[in-house]
Amino acid sequence: MHQILVTNARLPDGTGPVSIAVREGRIVEIAPQIAGAAERTIDAGGRLVAPPFVDPHFHMDATLSLGMPRLNRSGTLLEGIALWGELKPHLTEEAVMERALRYCDMAVARGLLAIRTHVDVCDERLVAVRALLEVRKRVAPYIDLQLVAFPQDGLYRHKRGEAGLIEALDLGVDVVGAIPHFERTMEDGAASLARICAIAAERGLMVDVHCDETDDPLSRHIETLAAQTIRHGLEGRVAGSHLTSMHSMDNYYVSKLIPLIAEARLHAIPNPLINITLQGRADTYPRRRGLTRIPELRAAGINVALGQDCTMDPWYPLGSADMLDVAHMAIHAVPMTSREAMRFAFDAVTVNGARAMGLPDPTLRVGGPARFVVLDARDPIEAIRLRANRLAVVHDGRVIAQEAPRTIALDLPGRPQTIVLSDYAPAAEDRPQEGPALA
Repeated sequence: MHQILVTNARLPDGTGPVSIAVREGRIVEIAPQIAGAAERTIDAGGRLVAPPFVDPHFHMDATLSLGMPRLNRSGTLLEGIALWGELKPHLTEEAVMERALRYCDMAVARGLLAIRTHVDVCDERLVAVRALLEVRKRVAPYIDLQLVAFPQDGLYRHKRGEAGLIEALDLGVDVVGAIPHFERTMEDGAASLARICAIAAERGLMVDVHCDETDDPLSRHIETLAAQTIRHGLEGRVAGSHLTSMHSMDNYYVSKLIPLIAEARLHAIPNPLINITLQGRADTYPRRRGLTRIPELRAAGINVALGQDCTMDPWYPLGSADMLDVAHMAIHAVPMTSREAMRFAFDAVTVNGARAMGLPDPTLRVGGPARFVVLDARDPIEAIRLRANRLAVVHDGRVIAQEAPRTIALDLPGRPQTIVLSDYAPAAEDRPQEGPALA
C-alpha cells in the first residue's frame, strides 16, 4: 500500500497531469496513472506539486525581535546593526529559542523546509549560537537548518570576532561566515576573507559571506572572495550573499568580475526584500534599487538563489517566511518579466537555494525523498503571482501542514457567489509562450 498517493498533479516543468506515489518516505513512482491503494490520497486538482521552498540566507537569532529595544527609525543597515548590538547583552537562550521555533512554525506552514541562518558569534556568551544549535536539533525532523558562524561586528574589528567564530565552529556550527565591508579597512576586509577561507579548507566546511552589502562601488571584496576560493580549492562550496555594490560598479569592471565569480563557482545569494529597502538610503533621485546584477550573473552560468534575510527584526519590519514574496519582489525589482525569467525566480527559491546550501537535489524524482508542496496554482509563475496557498506540505511522506484553497465569497448582481483566485487566469492553451529573454 502507498503511504501517500497524489493524483492529478502538475510538475514545475509543465508535465501533467501525473500521479505521485510515496512509500516509506520516498517517491516510488511518477506516472500518468498509478494503481494501488493508499493510506492517504491527495487530489491536486490540476494544481502544481513542487519541491519545498529553501531560504539560503536568514538571521534566525534576530527574527521576531522587532521593537526590541526600540525601532529602527532611520531604516538603515547601520542603525539595524547598532540596535542588534544594544539587544545582544539582554539575550537569553530561552528567548532566542522561543522566537526561532515560532519562526520555524511559520516556515513549515509556508512549505519552507530548508533554511541557512547566520548566527552572531561576537558575544562572549555565544547565547544565540547555543540557542540555535538546540533549535537545529529540535526542528531536524522537518527542517534542514544550517548555521553560519557570522562575526556580525567584524572578524578583526571586534575583539572576539575570530575567537567567537572558532568557538562556534567547535560547538558544531556548519558554515564559516564573514562581513569584510564592515571591517575598519579594505585591507582588514581582505585579510578576513583569507582567514575564513583557510579555516574552511582546514575543517572541510562551506563558506557564506555577507559580501559588499553597500552602495559603495569600490567595495570589491567579492573579487577577493573568488580568488581565495580558488586558492584554497573551495570551488562550489562558497556563497557571496547580498553583493549589492555590484549595482553601482562600472560596467567594464563588472565584465571582468563576473567571469572570476564563475571561475570560482561561487553561489550568489541576493536578498530582494531587504536589499531594495536598505540600499540607496543616501540617494535622492534617481534612487538605486540596490539589487545585484541577477541577469548578468545567470547569463554567466552562476547559481543564483534568493534569500529572505530578515523577518520582523531590527533591519526589516515585515516578512512572513513566504519565499514566494521574495520571488515576487525580485521579478519587480530587477526587473525580469519574461516567462523564462519568472520561472527562474521560482527555481531561485527552491532548487537553486538547495544547491547553494549543498543539499541533495530536491527535484521530484523516483527514488528521491517525498518532500514537496502542493500549491493552489497551475504553474510556477501563477504560484508567484498569487503567492499561492499551500494546500499540502509533505516531508518524508508525512503531511505536516495544509491549507484550504483561497475561496472568496462575493455578493454581486449576476456574478458568481464564490471565486477561487487560481481559476482567474488564461486557459492553458491561451497562455503566452516562453521567450528567450533573461530579464
